[in-house]
Amino acid sequence: MSFRIPCPQCGERSAYEFRFGGEVLTRPQAGADDDAWYHYSFVRRNEMGIQTEWWYHRFGCRQWLQAVRDTRANRVIRAYFPDGKEQTDLGTGES
Repeated sequence: MSFRIPCPQCGERSAYEFRFGGEVLTRPQAGADDDAWYHYSFVRRNEMGIQTEWWYHRFGCRQWLQAVRDTRANRVIRAYFPDGKEQTDLGTGES
């Protein structure tokens, strides 16, 4: 089975239509020290499990979206636009 991402605008599509934008991180506040900016710019969790990521639908609606993905199974659990509109929830698939 291929890796697919459910675009809230276009529906489920191949991941090859998208560009990965990295983990969703909280930007440091104005006046933050160099260490805070270093961690924001270069340090990633890179853990197995569920994480929220940025994806750009470059061959579709050309919108940035956020996807909650289980990195263990490389499966998107839900995808949504950052404003929260048109959320696509696929459930966890667990009993």
